[in-house]
Amino acid sequence: MSNNIANAIRVLAADAVEKANSGHPGMPMGMAEIAEVLWKRHLSYNPKNPNWANRDRVVVSNGHGSMLLYAVNYLTGYDLSLDDIKSFRQLDSVTAGHPELDVKLGIETTTGPLGQGISNAVGMAIAEKHISSLFNTQEHNVIDHFTYVLLGDGCLMEGVSHEVCSLAGTLSLGKLIMLYDDNGISIDGEVIGWFTDITALRFESYGWQVIRDVDGHDHESIDAAIREAKVELNRPTLICCKTLIGKGAPGKQGKSSSHGAPLGQSEIDALKSGLSWNNEPFYLPPDVLEAWDHTNEGHQAETEWNQMVNDYEQLHPAKYQELNERLSCKLPDEWENIKSSMHLSVTSKAEGKATRVASQDALEALYSHIPFLFGGSADLTGSNNTFTSKSSIFLPSQPKGNYLEYGVREFGMAGIMNGLALYGGFIPFGGTFLVFSDYSRNALRMSALMKQRTIHVLTHDSIGLGEDGPTHQPIEHLSSLRSIPNMNVWRPCDTSETLAAWISAVENSSGPTSIALSRQALPFQKRTKDQLDLIARGGYILYNSSKKADVILVATGSEVAIAMDAAKIIESEDYGVRVVSMPCMDLFYQQDIGYQKNILPKSVYKITIEAGSNMSWWRVIGDNGYILSIDEFGASAPAAMLYKKFNLTSEKVVEVFKKSLINT
Repeated sequence: MSNNIANAIRVLAADAVEKANSGHPGMPMGMAEIAEVLWKRHLSYNPKNPNWANRDRVVVSNGHGSMLLYAVNYLTGYDLSLDDIKSFRQLDSVTAGHPELDVKLGIETTTGPLGQGISNAVGMAIAEKHISSLFNTQEHNVIDHFTYVLLGDGCLMEGVSHEVCSLAGTLSLGKLIMLYDDNGISIDGEVIGWFTDITALRFESYGWQVIRDVDGHDHESIDAAIREAKVELNRPTLICCKTLIGKGAPGKQGKSSSHGAPLGQSEIDALKSGLSWNNEPFYLPPDVLEAWDHTNEGHQAETEWNQMVNDYEQLHPAKYQELNERLSCKLPDEWENIKSSMHLSVTSKAEGKATRVASQDALEALYSHIPFLFGGSADLTGSNNTFTSKSSIFLPSQPKGNYLEYGVREFGMAGIMNGLALYGGFIPFGGTFLVFSDYSRNALRMSALMKQRTIHVLTHDSIGLGEDGPTHQPIEHLSSLRSIPNMNVWRPCDTSETLAAWISAVENSSGPTSIALSRQALPFQKRTKDQLDLIARGGYILYNSSKKADVILVATGSEVAIAMDAAKIIESEDYGVRVVSMPCMDLFYQQDIGYQKNILPKSVYKITIEAGSNMSWWRVIGDNGYILSIDEFGASAPAAMLYKKFNLTSEKVVEVFKKSLINT
């Protein structure tokens, strides 16, 4: 019977890929026994309550093998039907080509870009360690579960796997267990030609427990390895499972031809014949369906946990309430009043400072009201200003810490932040330089795709950083980030806009936020109460002359001060001028059309000013304006000299305006 249980995964994967005429049957067929042992003998989960807080997490990092996850989740009793399996890879199907986040279907994260699932899982393991340290008592382990990862050779080739697995070992994440599908095959064939790492030694050097040479098709060997892994709570574990890709397909098993293409009907017929399986597509014997169903076991596991939690609530009512509030990431009931008081505090100081410093001030204020902020930096804490008086370092000996020293691991940091957000109970933020967002961009994209609230603190936002030169001066990065759907990109000009950016970021529970911040000090801009309220709309009128505007100057960040200086000159020459600050273009274009037209009437000439690529700004000027930008790499020199070199000055703005008068 046990073989037939695993074979259910094989035939479902083969049939679904064949029907779709697209997909990757090799991995689910090769990892079928691993999946059976893991889901049937070890996982604690309830398919009828997929959001159960204390469930084990499973991340299929080799997401091209999505049919393994769909098959198992259908068989065990999640809200997934056989018709869903039959519609694999079709439009609007919940069984997409790669797993897409949907916890109610048992999909903990979106995977496909290889290696990133590992980074998400490391974040989940950190989350479990942190929250359990805060809320468990000697008598009650209310948060006590494992995080499992399925992965293959491709995941280990991706550099992000090195970043996060190295850190996981340092952090002693003993409840992280990875099952490595060591089949020696990838798309191009046998990996011996391009992947000869001694993986076991690599992970031992990270500080992991490594269980070598497990027969990935022998149930008892797999079971013994997982049991051994679960005992070791001071080190994460890598279980190296020797497997045969496409196992069961006689003409294609062990070959790359089974990796990413349908097997073909004749091969499927041979597969089913070899398994003594009914040849009808998608056929599953009743006894196999009954053996897989996990409904009763899942209900029992959660019921026992609920009984413990009820006892916990009676003995520790305050901790119980705090745990529930923590897991929900609920902002305080008095949030609107809190925001007003923070704004009043900022505006009363009227100080000019670098927005990276203003960001730290905002964080200090927010931590008093949002204890589930969880920070970090990629070895740039002193430059990113992400550490506050309420921060403490997360360490193996100090799991209550709320700040992670990621080291020089920008990509890994962003992927781990996604895992923290996915787990629940965290608003993660992490810092690096804006120019290094290139390193983490794919994880930023995944955060936007999954609609996760992660906050990216990106300092040193322009040529204003000065002497570090073109390698560190971002040019195309703001436009690049703005091009990511569902990503809000803020570039504030002073303390008020910086606080508004942070408030917007913590309120945005359906997507990530990037906050680009200056190294250099920027002047404080005075505003009315109405103007302060309008910052949240992404773009607003900062200054209007008494005369009807002959020109609208639109700027972000450090260039707002240039626009204000230019406005004074233009106004002194008896012209009307308006200055629009646009700290978040993404939010501005989410406003109603009437608001947009009121701020930026089409008939008025516009000059935009930003120390970066012009790509974002064509939408703003339309066919009636001029873009002052930098569309070449920067240079090493003091900031003031660079602004003159690249013609980002108030004098240049005035010159462009006067030329526009001649040309109209």
